Amino acid sequence: MADNDKQILKELKEIRTDIGYIKEHMIDTDMILTDDDIKSIKEAEKDLKEGKTKRLV
Repeated sequence: MADNDKQILKELKEIRTDIGYIKEHMIDTDMILTDDDIKSIKEAEKDLKEGKTKRLV
């Protein structure tokens, strides 16, 4: 193999390692609550306490 090919393979392996690290440490955006989400939750809790709604589960 030419030195250039070896360098390309080495860099590809490093990229693969980096991608693996990124995947392990990515934030699941479905787990992040927006300000609107928090407001809705608080309103729902208030409605539940006031008897305006019932728990589904």
